[in-house]
Amino acid sequence: MPDPAARPAGRPPAPPRPRPNWGRRLFIALLVLLVAVIGIGGYLDTRLTRTAAQSDYQGRPESSGTNWLIVGSDSRADLTEQQEQQLTTGNAAGQRTDTIMLLHTGSAGTTLVSLPRDSFLSIPGHGRNKLNAAYAFGGSKLLVKTVEQATGLRIDHYAEIGFGGFVGVVDAVGGVDMCIPSAMKDPKAGLNVKAGCQELDGQTALGYVRTRATPRADLDRMQHQREFLSALMARVLSPATLVNPFRLVPLVQSIPGALTVGTEDHVWNLAWLALAMRQLSGPDGKTTTVPIGSLGTSGGSSVVRWDTTKAKQFFTALANDEAIPKSAEN
Repeated sequence: MPDPAARPAGRPPAPPRPRPNWGRRLFIALLVLLVAVIGIGGYLDTRLTRTAAQSDYQGRPESSGTNWLIVGSDSRADLTEQQEQQLTTGNAAGQRTDTIMLLHTGSAGTTLVSLPRDSFLSIPGHGRNKLNAAYAFGGSKLLVKTVEQATGLRIDHYAEIGFGGFVGVVDAVGGVDMCIPSAMKDPKAGLNVKAGCQELDGQTALGYVRTRATPRADLDRMQHQREFLSALMARVLSPATLVNPFRLVPLVQSIPGALTVGTEDHVWNLAWLALAMRQLSGPDGKTTTVPIGSLGTSGGSSVVRWDTTKAKQFFTALANDEAIPKSAEN
């Protein structure tokens, strides 16, 4: 019986099949990805809204590490009348800061600290008033100067987001997963969520970070804001967003209209901010509120007074890029 594998006489041997060059293919894929990242980054950087938030002045503090001032504005300027009704924001005129957080990162770790908007502080040129009034008096520049003088920290970077921009970013990444310990309902904030782990869309998330209808009111609200911001940054940097064009493209499109940054800030600074926020869930991350001494009133309005001794210890540690002492914690 003839050997079926035998080659017929006179037929040349078949040339060997070329082996795929996986190394070359991987290099090309990485090169294409790098070009795409650079292109997207360049596009975003040219589209960012910038403001002169930082200024040099006599006595401006020097500090170690890197400090961001992160501001949530209550401006309705980017909302239509229909959106104001849908998001239950009201139509208040003017603009103040609804959320104020300071992010410090350095060799001692990463710390995100909430500064209550009702903090009763000295505002340069305006006497003592609530911290969020600094923004109403002089915009981001006066707010940054007020925070610098109150904390002794130099603010290196500034990021601000309004109501509409916040909702747009959350919806662009497909919502954010949060575990809600107990049901929350607040008609004033447009919030009605059940207890349990769930995905919050932009409208629900805005109500969640705005509501004060909880036992500790503003203290709970600041905690919710820190937790949600950390979860949002984790979602932005997740593979489910970065490799999914149906999320990445809307995110890229929403960022320019959502964020206002400092004059010297760029898209790579924002990428660094997102990475720093992810570190908050690690062993070297800490989220907290500035040490509070008392709650009271001034001129018939509720104010928050810092514990000056603990606050000085707290911010001195951050300024020196050192671990916050236990004696300075709330």
